[in-house]
Amino acid sequence: MSYSVGQLAAMAGVTVRTLHHYDKAGLLSPGERSHAGYRLYSEADLVRLQQILFYRELGFPLEEIAAIFEDPQANALERLLARQRQLNQEIARLQRLAKVAERAIEVQKTGVPLTPEERSEVFGEITFDLSYATEAELKWAHSQGQREAMARATAHTKEDWRRLMGEAAAWRAELLAAFDEGEPSDGERAMDLAEEHRLHIARWFTSCPPDIHRRIADDFVADSRAFALVVPPSQQRPGLAAYTRDAVYANAARHTGDGTDSEEDR
Repeated sequence: MSYSVGQLAAMAGVTVRTLHHYDKAGLLSPGERSHAGYRLYSEADLVRLQQILFYRELGFPLEEIAAIFEDPQANALERLLARQRQLNQEIARLQRLAKVAERAIEVQKTGVPLTPEERSEVFGEITFDLSYATEAELKWAHSQGQREAMARATAHTKEDWRRLMGEAAAWRAELLAAFDEGEPSDGERAMDLAEEHRLHIARWFTSCPPDIHRRIADDFVADSRAFALVVPPSQQRPGLAAYTRDAVYANAARHTGDGTDSEEDR
């Protein structure tokens, strides 16, 4: 039985243009022509088209499909196995993205409840980075402290945020002054500033024992987005993030005597 190009396209759920493209690519040429010169496709052509569409659905480019058809015994299994591995990797990547998207939605739902104008007024140069907040939510997903911090942030009023950011600005000015004046990171002034920062977190967000404070400070050096939440880029100096981290570590050691957590901080 023979099929016209229109009939074959309808049966396979493709366009006539697609069949013309496959013909030009040498993948599917009609087995015969009518007396009037129209393409006529056989049952074998239909089977070949179904194979092409199968490989296309798996994401194979036309050139690779042509290579498989040239020697299916030598190429098909190896190429299918390779494609299976790629698909599994893509599935894993998409699952990770879906999880990130889910967390991003939660961050947006439970984030700072201010309008854009109020955010600008209250936060100034300190900007809320959704990508960092989402990654932090993933990183600390099983942390009771993270859940408490997000819940308390949601409950803060505009006036709360004004007071919170006012405290942060005053602390930041003192930190910059200590750094610019050459105060050592393990000196009393720097350690006192680190302690103020720790208590600020505990007062406004969640309990912050020294071990947690050290992990937060590690992020200051590892991720510029984290330190930008403390000191905006326009006010940063080279080495300031590391200085702040070192002061936090020195203060943690001062708290416990050996850098480990006391029973009071657990």
